[in-house]
Amino acid sequence: MRYKQCLLCIGVLASLVAPVLAQEQPAAPDAAASTLGFAPTAAPGEFSFDTGVLRGVLRQGGASIGLVPMEHVPTGIPLSKSPGILDHYRVFTTNHRYGESLRSLPSESKLLPGGGLEVHWPSAEDRPYEITSTFRWRDASTVDLQVEVMAKTDLPDFEVFLASYCSERFPATSVYVKQAGDTGKPGFVIAEKESGLWQVFPRDAKARDIVKDGRWTIPPNPVDWAVMPEIAAPLAFRREPGTGIVAMVMAPPEESFAVFTPCRDEPHCSMYLALFGQTLKSGETARAHVRFAIAVNPTDDQVMAYYQDYLNEVKQKLRP
Repeated sequence: MRYKQCLLCIGVLASLVAPVLAQEQPAAPDAAASTLGFAPTAAPGEFSFDTGVLRGVLRQGGASIGLVPMEHVPTGIPLSKSPGILDHYRVFTTNHRYGESLRSLPSESKLLPGGGLEVHWPSAEDRPYEITSTFRWRDASTVDLQVEVMAKTDLPDFEVFLASYCSERFPATSVYVKQAGDTGKPGFVIAEKESGLWQVFPRDAKARDIVKDGRWTIPPNPVDWAVMPEIAAPLAFRREPGTGIVAMVMAPPEESFAVFTPCRDEPHCSMYLALFGQTLKSGETARAHVRFAIAVNPTDDQVMAYYQDYLNEVKQKLRP
């Protein structure tokens, strides 16, 4: 019930401050939104983009990495570093990791009508799943991602661990939690050093158990995540102090079960969303949606309102 009340509060804020946030966005190009898209470069499997607000590359050198490099065109500030924004990283089931990462596995890419880009990871004997991810520009400041998985066998507590690596200009992650500090109310908290080097903000007790089921103890690079307060929603951002540019990642609450991040000033400058967190039966298909967006000088309330608008948009798209 508290969670529903939380989302209701966000909805009220949306009607009040979302227009203000829209006014603070950098001006979009004059071209229609349908012209926003990815274009092939001279390198096989690599694609460029220039929306007038964001400029860079997806799948640099044809590799399965995210949007990198990427810069904010009006200021020239770098937004990402390798392995990039919306980078498909780990894949897990209960106490099991499939290989080192999706970055090192074979993948195929193709342009879609309207400028979208589809990336496909086929199944294999040691990877009993197919993953198909679609990137599309929502507007000049916003890219949407859909991750679809098809199970080839039963996959207990399946997870795609999605990473976004910001540049060093973005030193700290703010995460939207059910109780911020001693306020007793939902709000954003910053991942500070005193709480641990690597921090996880789970959705609930079930999500915490998935994180701690042994999947993160597997070498190389095991991580002992410090468990932090529960999220009110899978929503996080990093802010560039000089300009106020905010880089946001978000997902619907039923499609992402935790937010992960290193503490303030840790060199990765990253944010992670744990997608799915559900058991898939053989032959079953599941989808998760993620948005990465840039805003300039939004307040915390405006970020929350933007998130509610995003949820409403996803619901509209998924209506039969």
